Order: sequence, then C-alpha cells, then structure tokens
Amino acid sequence: MSFSRLVAARHLRLSAFGVWIATMALALPLNAETTSLSQDVFLRARQVTVGILADTQDQRMPEKSGKVVVRGTGFHLRDGYVITARHTTDKHELATGTTIQKRIHVLTNDLHELPADLVGDSAFMDVVVYRVAEQHRSKLKAGTSFSATEASPGMEVFTVGYPLGWGPTMAFGKIGNTNTFLQTVDTRLIQADLSACSGNSGGGLFNAQGEIVGILHAVIQTDKEETQAHCSRMTFVIPGTLAERIVNAALSGKPLAFSRLGVQMTSVKDDTKLRVAVKEVGEPAKSAGIQKHDILLAIEGVEIFDGAQLKNFLIERTSPGQEVSVKVRRVDIDLTFHVVLSGG
Repeated sequence: MSFSRLVAARHLRLSAFGVWIATMALALPLNAETTSLSQDVFLRARQVTVGILADTQDQRMPEKSGKVVVRGTGFHLRDGYVITARHTTDKHELATGTTIQKRIHVLTNDLHELPADLVGDSAFMDVVVYRVAEQHRSKLKAGTSFSATEASPGMEVFTVGYPLGWGPTMAFGKIGNTNTFLQTVDTRLIQADLSACSGNSGGGLFNAQGEIVGILHAVIQTDKEETQAHCSRMTFVIPGTLAERIVNAALSGKPLAFSRLGVQMTSVKDDTKLRVAVKEVGEPAKSAGIQKHDILLAIEGVEIFDGAQLKNFLIERTSPGQEVSVKVRRVDIDLTFHVVLSGG
C-alpha cells in the first residue's frame, strides 16, 4: 500500500468520489457519540436527501424496465427543486459526447422513484437544479435551506448519501481549510475531514441546524492498493454561499453573471510579504484610476492575499454594476479607487 498518493485532478471531474470502501464505514448509528447534533436534524437531513438514479434503460428493449442503480446524491431544497452535482447527471454517448440529462429520476428516503426535469446548471461550478414533476411533489416530505453563515474551520458537519449506490448512510466530520483549490472547478472549495466515496457526490453538507453549507464535489485519494481503491477523508465541497447564487439564478431563469474588475495579476514581494500586483489593466479598473504595477491591498476593506482570493471575493460577494472600493499601493503611497464592476 502506498501512502499519500494523490488522484490526478483531471480524473476528479470524470470520477469524482470514484473510490471504494466498505459502505458500513459511513453508516454511523444515529446515537453515535462522535457528534452533538440532534436527532431531529438527522431525521430531516435524511428526508431531504435523494438518490440520483442512473439511466439503465436499454433503448433496444424499451418495454423492459432498467435496473435501479443509484449513481449520486442530491437534496430537496423546496417546492420540488432538487440540487445535485452536475457531473452526477452527465451522460456519455459516442455520437454526442458528454451531455447533461434533461430528465432524471430521483429516489426518496421512503423509496419513491420520481421524475425531475432540468431547470438550470453551472458547469463552471458543477451544480445543477432539477424540479420534480408537480403531481409527485407531495411525496417530498421535507425541504432545507442554504446556511446564511459561512463554513468555518472546525465546524461540525455531516452528510447523508449513497456511497457505492447503497444507503442512505451518514458520515460525520469537521470543516478544514475553507479556501482550497482543485483543477476541476474555477473557484475555491471547502475541505472537510469527512469520509465520502462514489455515490456521495452531489449530496448536501449539513451544519448543526440541518442547513446546507456546501455540496459534495470530489475527494483526493490518499491510500491505494493494487486491487482495491479506498474512500478518502479529504473531501472537497462547493461552498454553500456560491451554490445558492447559482441555484437562485437557475430558479429566476436568468444566467448568472460574475463580476469583473479588469486586471491581470502577478505575484510580487512587498518588503517581506508576498502580494499581488497589477500585471495588465483593463476596464473597468483602468477608468477608475488603477494602473499597471499597483499593488492590490484590499477590496471593500477585505485584505487581498492572492489572486485566487480576490477572484473568489468577486464571484461570491459582488454583482456586475456594483461599486467597490479597491485599495492599492503605488510606489510608497496607499490610494483608494472606486470601481463599478462589469460583468462576464
């Protein structure tokens, strides 16, 4: 067995959570002493969790029902809207390549199989929204909501899902780094110390109140034998604050536009500290007065540590057309400019 063997990032999108473990490792009893979360929260989380069924219908034999196979996890938000990771609903065909399914079937906690139609998605952040057909919505016994509070390191969390297509099971853990990056999405991910494997992808990460703080996206594999791949406790989650923006855009029927500051960045050393500076400047930053070689210090009073952190601030906390204050250092003088963000 080799230790600390990382899965190549290019494989995570194709097989996020595509690792193997005995499923009972996730099936902690509801009275487990490892968590202080309440039984009511657990029950509701199980009720809102759904399995995403694989399309096993043989088109050559339409009269014969396909097998029931759970390929991923999702959760019911409200009014029949089901949220999951986009890659759990991808369909691979030789003729058309990879496409997203317009209709899927979900499996409820009490074993109802319900059709759901595509509402909207974001390949940018691996999130998709479906809606259960109106005549079946009464079978969805509970809903949930996104947390208004950001996930923070050490926060106690749990997930309900279908690892290896079996479940629902539960896994418990804590939030780690809230600002991590993989090549599978274009913004930050939250790292959680929580077991997950194939089939957990798309499931909700719940806080102590049963609210969604993230959507399970991928793992980094740390152990591997030649004949058996294992789940990992290095789980990566789409932040709930960003997922909620994508979901709200899908529900409104409007494409989600992200803010642009109009600068290209490069790393520089400011005394003993690494900073980011403007490598190239375009609109709208140029019109506001920001110049090439300015060192970026803060945006809206939030200190800028690196380019990725600035990018995520713009994505998660601003909207096109919003005016923001940007503090820079030009030679040895600190200046503040007000930039009206563009969209893109």
